[in-house]
Amino acid sequence: MRISVVSIPVEDQEKASTFYTDKLGFVKKHDIPLGEGNRWLTVVAEEEMDGPEVLLEPSPNHFEPARTYQKALFDAGIPYTQFNVVNVQEEYERLTKLGVEFNMKPTDIGTAKLAVFNDTCGNNIQIVELL
Repeated sequence: MRISVVSIPVEDQEKASTFYTDKLGFVKKHDIPLGEGNRWLTVVAEEEMDGPEVLLEPSPNHFEPARTYQKALFDAGIPYTQFNVVNVQEEYERLTKLGVEFNMKPTDIGTAKLAVFNDTCGNNIQIVELL
């Protein structure tokens, strides 16, 4: 068994596609219309085209408990997921120059360094560098 797809709920798939590709540097892998304006929209790390895909899933507007959960995590400042990076400080500086807003600057916690940013699509995302 292996992980092939993980989903992140997003409020606007087009906005998410732009943010995750233009700002974060992911590459679009699948973009398949599903009807009612929804798409099977996945991105991958450029250096791992056959690696795990991130599904930018339409936020469940028709399922209130899921929307409530996403908003509660965001409002509490809890990351929805995390991405590993080689160097948190360098990634923080690169993303900050691109206009990404961080609500937690790079912080050393002993075994890791991490930072948290707003993905502009309803989620806090954590980046982590293992030390």
